[in-house]
Amino acid sequence: MKKEVDRLAAYRTLSDRDLIELLSCSDADTVSYLHRRAREVAFLHFGNKVYLRGLIEISNFCRNNCFYCGIRKDNSEITRYRLSHNEVLMCCREGYALGLRTFVLQGGEDPEQTASWVEAIVRDIHAEFPDCAITLSLGEKSYRSYLRLRNAGADRYLLRHETFDSGHYSYLHPPSMCIARRIECLRNLKKLGFQTGTGVMVGSPGQTLEHLVQDIRFIEELQPEMIGLGPFIPHHATPFAGETAGTIDRTLRLIAICRLMLPKALIPATTALASLPGKGRVGGILAGANVVMPNLSPPSLRKDYSLYDNKVAFGSESAQGIRDLAAELQDIGYEISMARGDHAGYEGWKPYFP
Repeated sequence: MKKEVDRLAAYRTLSDRDLIELLSCSDADTVSYLHRRAREVAFLHFGNKVYLRGLIEISNFCRNNCFYCGIRKDNSEITRYRLSHNEVLMCCREGYALGLRTFVLQGGEDPEQTASWVEAIVRDIHAEFPDCAITLSLGEKSYRSYLRLRNAGADRYLLRHETFDSGHYSYLHPPSMCIARRIECLRNLKKLGFQTGTGVMVGSPGQTLEHLVQDIRFIEELQPEMIGLGPFIPHHATPFAGETAGTIDRTLRLIAICRLMLPKALIPATTALASLPGKGRVGGILAGANVVMPNLSPPSLRKDYSLYDNKVAFGSESAQGIRDLAAELQDIGYEISMARGDHAGYEGWKPYFP
């Protein structure tokens, strides 16, 4: 399979059959070689830099009932919260003082945090921190809402498609949601000039290797600037509470494949990857990832943004643990970068006029 890895690195694509073999092969040397080639490609474009983004979880209210998600609307066990306009700005100020130059506003699809509310906070962040990039991960919105957020100063938008197969998507989501709508949103984001991120929940219930190949083909076609790949981890208060978590191994293989397919992409070593036992985050960097998102959310609220059980939000996963994170990365030959860390070739924010 090493020849297939070399072919993927050279031509940035493989046949479906080769992708399935690469995702399932049991040869440790081949897997190690895949990771090494992906690491080399990441180093070619980004050096040994790992970019930090300050993550602010602005609300755990959500109108949706995704079957895998701990903040789903029907989960009555969690304490709900939403940050105020000023609280979000305070998080940004703390992050800026720490040296961070990218802020990621993530939350459920909260009906109270309307497009106007988000637009106002984006505009104020952009005005106060013009040298910083603003990333949003706030779910599905209308084209007009995305346009308003883009023109307010948002640079990036992350909306993972989770699974491209319509049947599998329906298995993971209620009837009110559909993959066609999710794909339409992603295409609108690209059209509006966002650095657009999509991604996959690896090892989700019912997922097959054929599903993953469909996901790879969609990523290949969309050419996103960001790719979020994390393992499925069950939450005890969801319909999938008893399901088995996804594996670090398969997640790392997918990271490496995506790095070889899209050499200039921004690929995080996700919190979910760091939440499983083992060295998931370090493994992500060594498989081609180049982003880590320390948590800037108010410490008292982090436990309530529980997308899955045993999520890490403290220690080196927190903004306060940047020194520990730097030491952890230094041990494997990498160094943190507080720079915006744009997708290679990105020209920067500019207003969009349709």
